[in-house]
Amino acid sequence: MAQAIEKITLSVGRDIPFNKLILSEQNVRRVKAGVSIEDLAEDIARRGLLTSLNVRAQVDDGGNETGFYRIPAGGRRYRALELLVSRKRLAKTAGIPCIISSGETPEAEDSLAENVQRVDLHPLDQYRAFQTLREQGIGEEEIAARFFVSAATVRQRLRLASVSPRLLELYANEDMKLELVMAFSITNDHARQEQVWDTISRQQLREPYYIRRLLTETTVRASDRRSVYVGIDAYEAAGGVVMRDLFEQDNGGWLQDPALLEQLALEKLTADAEALKAAEGWKWVEAALDFPYGHTAGLRRFYGHQAEMTGQEIARYGALKTEYDELDATYGEAEEPCEATEHRLEEVGRELDRFNDRPYVFDSQDVARGGVFVSLDTGGELRIERGFVRPEDEPQPETVETDALIFRSDVARDVTGSSSTGGVSIGGRAVDDQAEEEDDVIRPLSDRLVVDLTAIRTVALRNALANNPAVAFIAVLHAFVLKTFYPYSSDTCLELTLQSARFGQSEGLGDTVWAKEIDQRQEAWGQDLPKAPDELWDFLITLDEVSRLALFAHCASLSLNVVIEPWNKRTRAVAHADQVARSIGFDMVSAGWAPTVDAYLGRVTKAHILQAVREATGEQSAHLIDHLKKADMAREAERLLAGSGWLPEPLRMAIAEASADSPGTAAGDVADNTGGDALPEAEASDLAAILGGKANIDETAAEPHEAVQEQKHLDAAE
Repeated sequence: MAQAIEKITLSVGRDIPFNKLILSEQNVRRVKAGVSIEDLAEDIARRGLLTSLNVRAQVDDGGNETGFYRIPAGGRRYRALELLVSRKRLAKTAGIPCIISSGETPEAEDSLAENVQRVDLHPLDQYRAFQTLREQGIGEEEIAARFFVSAATVRQRLRLASVSPRLLELYANEDMKLELVMAFSITNDHARQEQVWDTISRQQLREPYYIRRLLTETTVRASDRRSVYVGIDAYEAAGGVVMRDLFEQDNGGWLQDPALLEQLALEKLTADAEALKAAEGWKWVEAALDFPYGHTAGLRRFYGHQAEMTGQEIARYGALKTEYDELDATYGEAEEPCEATEHRLEEVGRELDRFNDRPYVFDSQDVARGGVFVSLDTGGELRIERGFVRPEDEPQPETVETDALIFRSDVARDVTGSSSTGGVSIGGRAVDDQAEEEDDVIRPLSDRLVVDLTAIRTVALRNALANNPAVAFIAVLHAFVLKTFYPYSSDTCLELTLQSARFGQSEGLGDTVWAKEIDQRQEAWGQDLPKAPDELWDFLITLDEVSRLALFAHCASLSLNVVIEPWNKRTRAVAHADQVARSIGFDMVSAGWAPTVDAYLGRVTKAHILQAVREATGEQSAHLIDHLKKADMAREAERLLAGSGWLPEPLRMAIAEASADSPGTAAGDVADNTGGDALPEAEASDLAAILGGKANIDETAAEPHEAVQEQKHLDAAE
């Protein structure tokens, strides 16, 4: 016999006057969450009460109904109605739709069940509802206002329409997370979305950032210097499309047509270069998005001077400087920051900067033979390098002076002591045929005599210079500066060579922080040095010692070269560079180099990439990426190597072999992954003392021969 199914009876519903309702103390909601009470009240006022209140009859001690009803479920709706009543938008006796519970379960259980068993709307359903409203002609702002969400939230939900229906179906079936769907929404290309999904679904790496990276790998960031220079509006006006991400910070999005962007950038750069040439009158202007590092080598550079300020400008500058100093002092002493003072400080600071950044004025004759390089810096601003003269445009001297040929004594004479030029000699000295002429005419000295006399002067001056280290330093500095800043001048008696290698094949080298610092120093010294090379010596003599050392270091540093080429391994030079690096505590990690895709990982094989990850983070990390394609592997390796301090072999410094009496350093150690260390404290202090001229010789500690030799150098320098 079949068992009878128990029938259930639903609670009845009816309207109860608001003033007969009271909030139950058993309501489980205590924490405020979701839509505010005020917003809920506005929603009820707009479309009415969509969900009835759950109530129970209030009884007295005798079990008789009092006519009042408690609300265990629906407390937020009750408070919203209460707010409407208090604002007289709803009558106290207005009927409120209620479900009257029979009371067979505890009130707290009813309150908990109503909140726990309620399921939030799926984002995909919310998107479809928003889409329906928009199709009915309701705008995004209006939708946001009606449902008390931000307009950005509405736009984000509507953006899901750009995702392939196939992927949305996967999301609806919980086979894909919302974060992944949001990542796919940055493009409207459904075919590309599905292609990327098919790629990542076969591997472990399923992260939103990875999806965005694959979808944007053929695009250009809006922060790219070309994008900034051209402008997004101009790019879109030319037919370009910008890909945007509404769910993450995209810094302006991605430009999908790199060829169009490149064309627009070159056209604008060419126009700007032509305008600059016409406005300033330069003989030539070269324009390119980027020039190789060292492109100005072999060209003489001249510098302009800032226009003098008028008396009125000087007075204005002084008043602004005084005001700025007073405001800065007041702001520093204040206990709390003052917004008005900050604003005024910024205004005065900007006006002072305009005075300090006055344009440079160039000599018209120099401009007529000189030129300019125009390119883009990393921020998308024009980089204008003015004042370069090509060798063929150099002014030709009216007369050509021939330098005298100086023979060293050991070359000018042969082993017998006779003159190497032949002819008659007495006591090893050549007899001048003209010396026998006895007349009153003063004839020019013979070439041979001039050679001999100037050779004697050379030797004597060498000796004197060796005994005056300070002037010797200035003489070398003079030769260095001539070579560095006056490439076509030979106004020096020192036969020194200062070469500076060019690195035209290394892209992006000029944009590194190190190259920029070098360029800034070169520019600063170029502005300070005299225009004419024959004025340089007097300038260096009057220069203070600290500035001399700084200028010497700048010029000397430009000759440093440890580039390893296929035909020149330069083993000894590299070893010396390691010594220099250790002496100044230098290594590439602390200098800021990192193994990025552009700097290293994108230019080596997959085996090299895996080796780098293996050395830096271990075999397990290498295994995580060994199945990826080359481009993806390089990007993931960059992330894994970030902050590890790993360096490729050419950037590492060799560790000096331990001496026989210096235990602690293994002779087999050949490389240090993170570069070189500074000298030990004692050794560094000794080196500083020697360079500063403060070293003392400990004759009891030094070997006798070494002490004697060192003393000779000191005596010669006195």
